[in-house]
Parts: sequence; C-alpha cells; structure tokens
Amino acid sequence: MTTAHYSRAVAHLPAIRIFCLCATSALALSVPTEPAQAQTTLPAVTVESPQQRARPAASRPAQRSSANRAARANRSARTPQAAPVAAANPNAGERAGGPVVGFVATRSGTGTKTDTPLIETPQSISIVTRDQVTNQGAGSIGEALRYSAGVSGDVNGGSDTRFGGLQIRGFDMTMPGLYLDGLRLPSSQYVHFLGLEPYGAERLEVLKGPSSTMYGGSGTGGLLNYVSKLPTARQFGEVSISGGSFNRYQGEFDFGGPANKEGTVLYRLTGVIRDSDTQVDFSKNNRVFIAPAVTLKPNEDTSITFLSNYQKDKAGWGLQFFPPSGTVWANNGRTIPVNRFGGEPGMNQFDTEQASVGYLFSHNINDALTFRQNLRYSYMYNQQASFYGTGYATAADEAAGLMGRGGSAGDSTINSFAVDNQLQGKFTTGILSHTALFGIDYRNTTFRDRANGYSTGKIDIFNPVYTNAWVNTGPADDTGVKQSQVGIYAQDQIKLGNLSFQLGGRQDFVTTDVDASLFNTKASTNASAFTGRAAVMYNFDSGVAPYFSYSESFLPVLNTDGLGNLLKPETGKQYEVGIKYQPVGINALITLAAFDLTRANVVTFPPPTFAAVQTGEINSRGIELEGTATLAEGFNIRGAYSYIHATVTKDPVNIGNAPATVPLNRFSLWSDYTFQGGPLAGIQVGGGIRYVGSTFGDDANTFQVPASTAIDALVAYTKDNWRMALNVTNLADTRYVAACYGYTSCFYAEGRKAIAKLTYRW
Repeated sequence: MTTAHYSRAVAHLPAIRIFCLCATSALALSVPTEPAQAQTTLPAVTVESPQQRARPAASRPAQRSSANRAARANRSARTPQAAPVAAANPNAGERAGGPVVGFVATRSGTGTKTDTPLIETPQSISIVTRDQVTNQGAGSIGEALRYSAGVSGDVNGGSDTRFGGLQIRGFDMTMPGLYLDGLRLPSSQYVHFLGLEPYGAERLEVLKGPSSTMYGGSGTGGLLNYVSKLPTARQFGEVSISGGSFNRYQGEFDFGGPANKEGTVLYRLTGVIRDSDTQVDFSKNNRVFIAPAVTLKPNEDTSITFLSNYQKDKAGWGLQFFPPSGTVWANNGRTIPVNRFGGEPGMNQFDTEQASVGYLFSHNINDALTFRQNLRYSYMYNQQASFYGTGYATAADEAAGLMGRGGSAGDSTINSFAVDNQLQGKFTTGILSHTALFGIDYRNTTFRDRANGYSTGKIDIFNPVYTNAWVNTGPADDTGVKQSQVGIYAQDQIKLGNLSFQLGGRQDFVTTDVDASLFNTKASTNASAFTGRAAVMYNFDSGVAPYFSYSESFLPVLNTDGLGNLLKPETGKQYEVGIKYQPVGINALITLAAFDLTRANVVTFPPPTFAAVQTGEINSRGIELEGTATLAEGFNIRGAYSYIHATVTKDPVNIGNAPATVPLNRFSLWSDYTFQGGPLAGIQVGGGIRYVGSTFGDDANTFQVPASTAIDALVAYTKDNWRMALNVTNLADTRYVAACYGYTSCFYAEGRKAIAKLTYRW
C-alpha cells in the first residue's frame, strides 16, 4: 500500500471499520382552524401502500363502482379535527410503512416483510415517525436516530457532512446497513447513501440484530430501513422556510393527492433546497433534493407506485481529524476550537450526486394469496478532496502544536440494481393459522474508487496559517468491484391462539469480482450461505408479550489477503429475549430486550505488515429499554436506555479489549406538550436530554473519550394553517469529542445549533 493510498484510506476509517480504509409532517393535510390538537403536525391521509394492501373481504363482489371506492377512501382518510385525538387509538387503520399521528408506530413490514403489529414481532425494532422528526427538528438521518435505544446515526459527530456513521448494538453498520423501502442501498469503500435527505422519509425503522434470513448479505448489528413518503388519497400541501446557525437557509415543499376524480391515480412531490455553512470553517453543506412519486390503482386488487429521488450535495469536509492532545485533553493548556479547519481551503470538497428510480407493486391473486415485487436502480457519483490530520509526529511537534497532514483526491461511482419478489399466503392447518412468505431477490452492484495522494506541510493547529500548497504524490487507488447476489427465502408466521412462532430460512449465492487496476491484480470468489431464524412469542390479553428469538447473518467482504485472494464472508448470530408491552387503551409501546450477539470472521490489520487477516471475533451483550407514547392533550414522550458490553474475543493483539467508539451506557429522553385551550392554546414546548457514556479511543484501549451530555429544546406555535417553530440542539453549547479512532482521528460533536422554521399547510 502506498503512502497516498494509506492517506486516503485513513480518511474513511471512521465510517468503514470493515475495510480499515485508513419524510416534515406525516402526509400532512390542511390544518384545523382550532389549535387544540394532540400533534403539531396535521392528521394525515391513509396511504394505499402497495407493499401492504388490506386483505379484501371474502364476500365482496368482483367489481366495485367508482362511487363506492370514493366512499371507502373518504372513510379511511384521516380528517382534520378540532378536538384532541383520543389517546387510545389515534392511528386506527395504520398499515406498515404508512403515516402515523404522533410518535407511536404499531405496525411494520421491516422485520417480517409482511404487515405485522410490532407487539407480535419477536425482534427489537425502533421506529422514528415523521412527527418525531418534525418535533425534534432533525436535519439528518443521524439526528433523527438520537433518541433510539442501542443506535447511533452520527457516531462521528453531527458536523460530519458525509454520512455520519451508523452503529447498531455496538457494530459499525455504515456500509452494509442502509435499506430504502426494503432494498439495500450499497456502498463503495469510500462513500455511502447514509446522507439521504430525511425530509423524504415517512419513517425510519431500525431492525436490530442479524437479519440475513430476510435480507441476504447484511451486517451483524442490524439495518436501517428508510421508508419513503408515498402518494396520498387526499389532496394536501405544505411549504416551509427555515434558517439559523451556520448561515443556514432552507426551503421545503411536500404536496400531493389524487390526479383524477376516480382516485385511481395518486401523486406526490417532495423537495428540499439548502444553502448552509457548518460549524467548521471553509466547509459548506448545500443540498438539492426532489422526490416525485405516482401510484396507479387500476382495480381493487392491484397497485403500483413509481418512486424516484434525486439529490445533489456540494459540501466540504465538516469532519476534521484531530489528535486527542488538544481535544480529549488539553495540550499545554490549549484546546483546538470546534470550528478549526485542519486542511487547506483550496482542497476541501465532498460533492455527491445520487439518484434512484423504481417501483413497489402489489397484486391480490385471491383472498389468500398476494404477490409483491419491489424493484429499484440506484446511482451515486462522488468527488472529494481533502487534507486531514495525521497526528503529531514527535513529542516536540506535540509541544509546538504542529500537526502532520495527509491528503487525497478522487472520485467514486456506484451503480446498483435490486429486485425482490414475494408471494404471501394466509391459510390454516387444523388449529394453526399461517402467514407464509416465499421470496426470491436479486442484487447486482458495481462500483469503482479512484484516488491520488497528496502531501503538504505541517500546520500549527492552534494558530493555523494556510498556504494552499501541496504536492501530488501520484495514483494511490483504482479499484473496481462487481458483486451479484441471489437469495431464496421462506418464512412462516404461525399462530395458535395467543402463542405464535416464527420460522425462516434463506439460501444465498454471491459472486464477487475485484479489479485493482492500479496494481494489475484481480480476485474473484463465489460464496454461498444458509441463514435461519426462529422465534416464539406469547401475547397476553393485558398487552404484555414476552419473546425469544435466534437469528443469523452473513456478509461478503471485499478485503484480500497478502496473496490477493478475497477473504471469507463475515458471519453473525444472536440470541435475544425480551418483553413488549402495549397498554390497553393507551397509545404507547414499551420494549425491553436482552441480547447476546457474536460477529465472526472479522477482518483485522495487525502490525507490522498491516495486511488483512481474518482472525477476529467480537461479542456484544446488552440490554435495551425503549418506550414511546402519544397521549391525550397533546403530549409526546420517548425514552431510551442501552447497556452494551462489547468485547474482542479473537484478535492477534486486542483480545479482551472493547472496540473503540462503543459506549457502555447510553440514555436519552424527549417530551413535548401542546397546550390545548386558554390563552396558551397552540403553543408547544419540548425538550430532550442525551447522554453517551465514555468510550475507548482506540482498539488497544490506551485512552478514553469522556462521557457527554447534550440538551435539546423546542418552542413552537400553531394557528390556523401556520406553524412557527424554533429548535435548538446542544442548548448549552457543550464542547465534547464524539469519537476517536486512535491518536490521529478524534472528531468533535456539533455545538449549539438553532433553527427557526415557518410552515404553511393547506
């Protein structure tokens, strides 16, 4: 590996440990003229989701009149209301992936690929609804996940303009863990789709633990499913403007409804435009995002939704690589400011263009059988250039504050096609009822990463003088990868009264070809694996549901050994026991889960050669507690606690250590309240606290990053069709390090950020 190649690789190490390569209101409609309501966002229409259609009645006639269809649509649509929503069932008619009033989603298709109540799903799933994203003012996927148990979407700190870093149950899932409407969004070795605009999402669903039985090659920790906003059965519209910290200006729009009077054609158009700086000097965070969608319903049994999105980001490197001396601890009494830029202003680029197009198709063959096909093509092109810190070379440099820097510039291209075919059947065998699913999916992905290395002089990180002078050290990387995967899977959800079982199995076949053109080396491998899962659950009439589950995963890796051979796939297995509680008559859901999760065949890079070897294993054991509630009189609450004890169990040098960046304890609590009457009617106040325990700064566990606490706040006012809101994150402007990956790569969390937003809905 050349010096320049290593430099570019290090720049991506925080996001890709495996390679060691160092949707605002929920389908809002018109606002009630009365401010007294349970949510700041508006009651939303019921979407005819093509993924999970309601089962037709057995006695219905073959054909229905358009008048009857319209009547049914009107009955199912959520209408504006002046009185508070009843707490017991504000989301009657909710379906998997659909809109939710408030914070509490009760159904999901992510865990089983069928429309299943969460209280009947024997696996831990955290769901962030559109209302939660709106109330908390989340501007990125990472920010939206801050109040979920066992999950972090901004491991590297909120100022990361790239993709933030996704960690689930102690494992880095940045590369293998993102799915869009149930289909994986792949990554290259340098770039990922985690920067996808959250305003286009109806909800974000985190499925925790191995899930290869349903999704094929995926990571051990779990996955994040980005559920897109879908066209609506009723006309609505929303526009907003916002501005605030770091010279941020943003506009958003979201509107849709029926395109014909029969209601057989529905549409939706969602968009964002932003011009913004970041807390880091010289670093922009500009964006254009647009997502059109159309649903066609030619008859009662058939629906197809065409979905697409386009996003273009022009940004700099908000993520700055600093040593712990000056960030985690003081350097001779000096501290590196959080806005410090450690590179060269003339070489500071992270520009990304991404797009996807596809469809969600559903057809009821008869009352018992439903066929679904989900298909998508995804594309990404990224250009980046940066200098980043490589730490202090000597003790004298540390005393003088002279930080070394390495640099790289290059581009990456990703093309991916994916299709998932599903046949779902409902039937009984004696006293057992079944929801069976059989599927075949296929994914083909190609990407190429190219980079050149650059060198420049050291910089006084406490008093920088930028020269914009550097030397091109030549090509450092030119790697192309092509991977295809075919999976055949089956699942049976079996019920016997209140007792239920879930059984699933899958066989995958994967072909991977790697072409390192720069070094004239090629490698190819075929891998196959069977993964399974099994679970049992009992639903008491009181709303208590204990469960036990076992699940497996496998993930083909792209690293090669010293002879140029691709390494074996990673594997994972998990035992999970838990209790879910959905109180009768209260709109709330509480989940307590304990898990034992092992990731095997972990790729490590031991000294002195740092060549990839596959001798690693990591065990993660923990407890997660999460509760959400949307109560009468405009009150939302969400709390989460996780205890995760991750340990390296096999490794050439680090056995018994904790992986870097994994906190033992994490706690968060958010609540907001909307006044319902009197002179304060329509005023909403809310806030949250986020605590992240201390973490080790390197895998050798030679130093620790201190624990941190941040406070968020909300003040809003809704009247008629208008809503004004002010969200402040890290209210106290607490300065803290989010994570370290050794003595060269420590990252600051984002300081105080205040965003004011004005929204008009009709």
